[in-house]
Amino acid sequence: MKNKLHEKKAVITLILFFMLGCSVHNQEANSEIDNKVKNLLSSMTLEEKVGQMTQVDFAVIGVPEQLNADNPIDQARLEDAVLKHHVGSILNAPYTPHSKAQSIETWRKMMQTVQAVAAKSRLKIPVIYGIDAIHGATYTQNSVLFPQAINMAATFNPELSFREGEITARELRVSGLRWNFSPVLDIGRQPLWPRLWETYGEDVHLATVLGASYIKGHQGDDFSAPDKAATCLKHYVGYSFPINGKDRTPAWIGERMLREYFLPTFEAGVKAGSPAIMVNSAEVDGIPGHANYHYLTTILRGEMGFRGFTVSDWEDIKRLYTRDKLAASEKEAVKIAVMAGIDMSMVPFDFSFYDLLLELVKAGEVPLARIDEAVSRILNVKYQTGLFEPNTPVLPVEGNFSTPEAIETNRQAARESIVLAKNANNILPLKKESSILVTGPTANLLSVMNGGWTITWQGDEENLYPQNKLTVFEAIQLKSKGKVTYIGGNSFTDKIDSQKAVEEANNHDIIVLCLGEKPYTETVGNIDSLNLDQTQLDLARAMLATGKPVILVTLEGRPRIITTIAEQAAGVILGFLPGMEGGVAIADILYGDYNPNGKLPISYPRNTNDIVLYDHKPIESYELNSYKPLYPFGHGLSYTTFQTSGLKVEKNQIDSGENINISVNVKNTGLMKGKETVLLYLNDVAASVTRPNKQLKAFKKIELDPGQSENLSFTLTPYDLSFIGVDLKRIVEPGDFKVMVGNETVLFSVTKNQVKYKWLM
Repeated sequence: MKNKLHEKKAVITLILFFMLGCSVHNQEANSEIDNKVKNLLSSMTLEEKVGQMTQVDFAVIGVPEQLNADNPIDQARLEDAVLKHHVGSILNAPYTPHSKAQSIETWRKMMQTVQAVAAKSRLKIPVIYGIDAIHGATYTQNSVLFPQAINMAATFNPELSFREGEITARELRVSGLRWNFSPVLDIGRQPLWPRLWETYGEDVHLATVLGASYIKGHQGDDFSAPDKAATCLKHYVGYSFPINGKDRTPAWIGERMLREYFLPTFEAGVKAGSPAIMVNSAEVDGIPGHANYHYLTTILRGEMGFRGFTVSDWEDIKRLYTRDKLAASEKEAVKIAVMAGIDMSMVPFDFSFYDLLLELVKAGEVPLARIDEAVSRILNVKYQTGLFEPNTPVLPVEGNFSTPEAIETNRQAARESIVLAKNANNILPLKKESSILVTGPTANLLSVMNGGWTITWQGDEENLYPQNKLTVFEAIQLKSKGKVTYIGGNSFTDKIDSQKAVEEANNHDIIVLCLGEKPYTETVGNIDSLNLDQTQLDLARAMLATGKPVILVTLEGRPRIITTIAEQAAGVILGFLPGMEGGVAIADILYGDYNPNGKLPISYPRNTNDIVLYDHKPIESYELNSYKPLYPFGHGLSYTTFQTSGLKVEKNQIDSGENINISVNVKNTGLMKGKETVLLYLNDVAASVTRPNKQLKAFKKIELDPGQSENLSFTLTPYDLSFIGVDLKRIVEPGDFKVMVGNETVLFSVTKNQVKYKWLM
């Protein structure tokens, strides 16, 4: 035991030494970059500076798609953008508006062409090229495309999120790309919102852990490394909570709610080292995100200490004038946004921002100091990204792109992301000899498992998806030893012949009914109700009426209402958007080749207007109010059973500055090996600001053999016990706290002391 303790201390010492060494190295590197930026800035003209703050879409430099060019860049237009207008950034894949995935070879030619023109400029400042690679290198053909963020959250597995970040960055670098508009760190607390699936769910702690893990995998300690790339946090802040549920519409968020629920994930992203932040396209409390000095400067810079640069979202500076009516002219919109704290404008189709900002600076309406500040931030990130090292070789394809190991990691992520919500009378797993009818609009499409930002902007061009990947039907057919019949259409909109499906059901033992949504993102995905469309409801009703056991499989970006169907179905599998390996993963679970272990990262509503979150306030479950979702946050079944017991706190009483250690036993009480996520919740029993009934503060995922037990330890810090007080400052108040794991609860109390905290959010 003594030797093991010595070994453990030695390892900790080495880690601390390494961290200290890295810290010193990073400080030296940052100091060197700061000097380079200062020197470069002093050599720049005003036009060159303003150009660095300008970001244009690929359409500004591209040739028409119909020309089928080997290199889709128009050389003359590129030179106009970079040499004449000094553009510092370009984004997007060819061809707007849909954007399409390109081959590795095409991307490499494009990046070489862009940087070759930048090298002709007076100061040879490289262009930083941004891309939405939100679940893998989405715009590179044949890349490894992971489950979307809502599914990654359902894995409750930070290691898988870390590995997704690693693989995504590596495949971007193979393509010649270095800057990823990901991850989304908005909190998904409005189920109608069409970008819910881009979030890590409704819980702050879960989103913080998964998001930070992704960034660390994607960037490492040095995102200029050959296999790493820079990230960009989206969409700062409050974007995900529109009161009407529609994209790019107003949110009403008080300062306390903002600091408790919406800022912590972004603070975690900043701490994890993300060097860029994209700004909220909508508005909060009447202030558009791109005009909000309080959020962009006072909080982001002053409180969080963010040193990177902010980039606008699509055309959103112009929209301060054209849409929001905040500005009286486009020129005034530019002034408002830049003075609020926007460093780079995603214009995106012209040079209007460049022209207007030049006029504003020359007229003295925007100080040169503000321009220097923004440009310094942008140049700093360009140096950090390694863009000023033009001779760095592109990462080889062999061993770095779509490797067997990466595909297996993706498949494992898909398996762990799928939630078994119901399994009446252990209908699942199915016998491989069973005769199965597969039907429903999501049964035989790859696009419905991937969603938006996949190969194209909306992700809905099925003909562009790789033919070597399997849909749910194809995966079942491949795995089955019995008769498998499919009745459906070739697209989501094809009407399915319900009568034919009913007749065919009589020839089968089981019906696998696949329902859900077609792919979408942003305002295209706005809906008026969470109810499924009538065609799907009619098909479901017909299948249930056959009397055959129905296994419902949903593939969707948000929780569409399935209550009546789920209550009558024998089994329910919530697939959400499990990515390119989703079909195989679902078949593995249906047949028991994989024991499901996904847990819901959201509360799945029972009815369209009954939206209550798991961490609701006491008043929301008082008298006639209640939390009664169809499936609660954290729900997810297994083919084995687990039991937690012996929940203990190390001390019954602690000072407010102390950590508290908690332990609990977990046992696999079933007959199959499986993974279980143990969720630890906390409740502050009484406080000066009403506290949620419970909040997730820690979780661990473990794998146990039948009969095996493990004792888990957790440590809660003062931060975990804190909340945003009456004065909008984070505090720990003395009093009683409840710790909850499984069906057990233990109490401890906190006493007051004189410890001073320096917390941000």
